[in-house]
Amino acid sequence: MYAYIFLLLFLLLVIYLLFIPVVLLVNTKSNQYYIHLQGLAKLNVEPHKEDLIKIKLKVLFLNFSFYPWKKDIKSQTAYKLLKSFKVKQFLLNIDTGNCITNAKLFPVFYFLNYKIGRFNINFDGKNELVLCLRNRPIYILKSFINI
Repeated sequence: MYAYIFLLLFLLLVIYLLFIPVVLLVNTKSNQYYIHLQGLAKLNVEPHKEDLIKIKLKVLFLNFSFYPWKKDIKSQTAYKLLKSFKVKQFLLNIDTGNCITNAKLFPVFYFLNYKIGRFNINFDGKNELVLCLRNRPIYILKSFINI
């Protein structure tokens, strides 16, 4: 009897973990770069003096810090993984530093605003990117299995 209850609770936990939302946020204005499993874990990417970046992982009440090593990923796998994410917010606000180029990009960005996200051209020297992506672990697993 206890084995069935334990098995049922374990199955419910696995199903919950497969469908929990995963949020990826890149905000260059506020220097926030993180992946967040809502209610479970958060992975921050921060600049570091000696190394290029430092990754901080917070799982429930535990904190870990480590420095990533570069690994080669198959381009097809990376494409399928990126394709599984949904864009929730996109903002691109740039200044190229050349007023002529800014003027040429203005009509292109104006028409892109209708289809993709928010694109802005400014003449103040500000560059900003805000990208918020959402996914679920079940879709990430599916992208690896269906290669």
